[in-house]
Amino acid sequence: MSVVQETIPRRADEGSPDARREGGKTSFGRFLRKDFRRNRMIYAMALPLVAYYAIFHYAPMYGAVIAFKQFNIAKGIWDSPWVGVTHFTAFFDSYYFWRILRNTLLLSVYQLLWGFPAPLVLALLLNEVRRNWYKRLIQTIAYLPHFISVVVVCGLVVDLTSRHGLVTELIVWLGGKRTALLAEPGNFRTIFISSGIWQEIGWGSIIYLAALSGINPELYEAAKVEGAGRFRQMLHITLPGIMPIVVILLILKMGQMMDVSFEKVILLYNPNTYATADVISSFVYRSGLAGGEYSYSSAIGLFQSAINCCLLLAANGFARRVNGNSLW
Repeated sequence: MSVVQETIPRRADEGSPDARREGGKTSFGRFLRKDFRRNRMIYAMALPLVAYYAIFHYAPMYGAVIAFKQFNIAKGIWDSPWVGVTHFTAFFDSYYFWRILRNTLLLSVYQLLWGFPAPLVLALLLNEVRRNWYKRLIQTIAYLPHFISVVVVCGLVVDLTSRHGLVTELIVWLGGKRTALLAEPGNFRTIFISSGIWQEIGWGSIIYLAALSGINPELYEAAKVEGAGRFRQMLHITLPGIMPIVVILLILKMGQMMDVSFEKVILLYNPNTYATADVISSFVYRSGLAGGEYSYSSAIGLFQSAINCCLLLAANGFARRVNGNSLW
């Protein structure tokens, strides 16, 4: 045994204090330094992204304290008087609270029910196309609306749904009533959701198509040998193969449930449709920038962010318990 032990070379750091503290803070620090030296170019590439989030996302978070103060521009953030949760109470007791909360939740749920599966369905359909030129053509046509400015998209929607727009003329031809569709509160959600699907369905399918390309083709060949058709292959191979990506995207979507695109809402709504179109983001815009109530609008925005954070944590925990796929 002694001969064997003498023939085995000893590690240079064996018995050293750092080796004895393996698994502690010192070993992690050594690992981090080695990894930084080994991948310093990757860290350098990530530095601009980290700086962007640090400067424009994390650093401004200190300004959220004005939600608990009566902000005065002349006095600044820290010298403005402290009012506690007064602005939160005023928002919860206001006439508009339940209306904008209901509108926000309904638009978010409709986007989740109709907008989230649409890119997945398009990716599954494109995956079944065998002619590459036809597949590329459909992809290009589907991607184009994403690159159109939201201002242009909303302008198109307003023109198409006006009293003499193309959509209105089609409705009249089918026996409907001629009216400005966006002037009717009951039409706003349908127009908002459908135009959003048209604009983002192609772009949202890219990540699903990338996930589909990673599925082992031998699985499809084995399924064909067993007599499975294309539908059963999609049901038992394709969908389970991309399910982790679907779950991750669903969790991220749940974390944005309260963030309805206020730019599009503001460009499409009008006082006639406030009853169904006014959401938290648009109300914050009107109260903060248009009304000058900075502390009040900050309190509303902080409430919105808190709800999003709770939904994200709940969705992540639920996904981890159900199928083991989660963000963390």
